[in-house]
Amino acid sequence: MEPAPDSTDDVGRREELNVKDPVLGKSRLMSRQCDTCIFAPGNRMHLGPGRLRALVTQARERDSYIVCHDTLPHYLYPQAKPAICRGFADRYRTRALQLIERLWGFVEVDPPQPAVQHDSRRKADQ
Repeated sequence: MEPAPDSTDDVGRREELNVKDPVLGKSRLMSRQCDTCIFAPGNRMHLGPGRLRALVTQARERDSYIVCHDTLPHYLYPQAKPAICRGFADRYRTRALQLIERLWGFVEVDPPQPAVQHDSRRKADQ
């Protein structure tokens, strides 16, 4: 199953957004909403008026899902692998989500965290 893209994308772009874990054969689903989930109260992602509704409508019309923005390639966490948005999955039961659940299941992944940076100066001072 492919996520609902923002526009007509090429095959490479769809592959880049593939939520399937190649080892487990299951689709990655966020274990919980990320800190700036588009479904969290307060518009933490500063979406323009109507943008959330448009994203949800597009995903539902395609019987698909939304990929968590924190797991999008070239976003804040390049090491993260694409995963289905927990906020969307908890609210909507599209055909894609139902099929994935019944046929393969999900593997839950935690929201990505910033890479730990070691401060060599602090270690040298100790």
